[in-house]
Amino acid sequence: MLLWDSIGAVYFSGRSFSTWLQNLLASSFGISIMDIAAIIASTVFSIAFHEFGHAVAAASEGIQIEYVAVFVAALFPGALIALNCDQLQNLPLFSMLRIYCAGIWHNVMLCGVCVIMALLLPVVLYPLFVTGGLMITGVPEASPLSGYLSAHNFILSVDGLNITRADEWMKMLTQDNVVQISSRDLLEGSEGYRATGSRKGYCVPNSWMDASKNLWQINDKLSCPDDLVAFQRMSEKGIGKKEVEDKYCLIAKDVVKLKKCGNGWRGAEDGRSNFACLEDEYCLVPVLGPGISWIEISYARPYSLECLQKERNSSLLHDGNNNPGLGPCQGTFVYAGDLLSAAHSIKLSSYRPRWPLLLFIADVPRILQDGLSCLFRVSAALAVVNCLPVYFLDGEAILETMLSYFSWFTRRQQRNILKVCRFLWTILSIVLFSRTLYSMTLYYGFV
Repeated sequence: MLLWDSIGAVYFSGRSFSTWLQNLLASSFGISIMDIAAIIASTVFSIAFHEFGHAVAAASEGIQIEYVAVFVAALFPGALIALNCDQLQNLPLFSMLRIYCAGIWHNVMLCGVCVIMALLLPVVLYPLFVTGGLMITGVPEASPLSGYLSAHNFILSVDGLNITRADEWMKMLTQDNVVQISSRDLLEGSEGYRATGSRKGYCVPNSWMDASKNLWQINDKLSCPDDLVAFQRMSEKGIGKKEVEDKYCLIAKDVVKLKKCGNGWRGAEDGRSNFACLEDEYCLVPVLGPGISWIEISYARPYSLECLQKERNSSLLHDGNNNPGLGPCQGTFVYAGDLLSAAHSIKLSSYRPRWPLLLFIADVPRILQDGLSCLFRVSAALAVVNCLPVYFLDGEAILETMLSYFSWFTRRQQRNILKVCRFLWTILSIVLFSRTLYSMTLYYGFV
């Protein structure tokens, strides 16, 4: 079932197989119980609709249906409709081809229905939900963002750039090319560790720098305490090349409130230059190490009890263009870690209930969207797989019937062509499927 879903993504997402598989397995939060239930339901429905197409086409041609079978092959479910072979062979070639292709055609039509329903979803949900804003519908305890965000919070911006859709959130976090901030473990690493800096800086007053004890000394391995983060100066030519000089341990939550500098920020609202700090300020950037990134995330919690008691709650929900301040209903935090795992670790929806009393059904729009998306991909994958001239699939019968149209091939030549194509495509499919399952096994640590 997961295999059919992955095949659908290969053929319809416009990306390579390895890229999509890497994104699918990038986070342990990517597949939940709800996702598995959606895949199972989509698979059962797609198979049933596929076989229903064969049955309808055969009945329209007067072909008798002898029996219907359901089976499981190598852990993958399947079904078939057995037709009367004598009646089927007496049909014209076009009628035979129509019966063989009916299942694929029904899967394609099912994909079309999913697209139409997805487009009409805002109209269907309009009485109870409104669009606008990016609402969090679920944050697992294992999520790296669970300490900052919770269900029914809103994500307002990332690095100062406002976002209102889930695809914008994914795009910003998966394609962010900012360099990584070093963690305490990285800083205490080998003697050969060479820290680098981010292009995202903050204008830090000289008084802060003077008050900060310089814990970096040449040939020493000292690191900042747990509640502090290492920063270093950014020169006008970029990050300073000195590896251990001019590094300071500062409180990150205070630093992020300062004016930004550097050319690594996405949201440069006021159009300031990269080094616009005052004379008594220096542009400091976090010290970086491989594997960890630095981003600022602004959020709102309008449905908290504190915010619901305030009259400005309504304006907060509908104000999607202003960068939030640090009021009681809004906040900003810095996330230092793997961006890809963070992006996949929370559930997001572009819909929010019209009234707080409907928060208990806040997941409904996301479930419907994910269900339609899953049904589309599984149905499309089933159509693609059955187009292949593989043993026991529709593609084998379709190719055999199409070869009969070419009269210049003898029956023996047609059989030989069918055998060669069937053998090659079967081997190719087995290799592709095995590679997919092996990659998944490696990721989850079963071998």
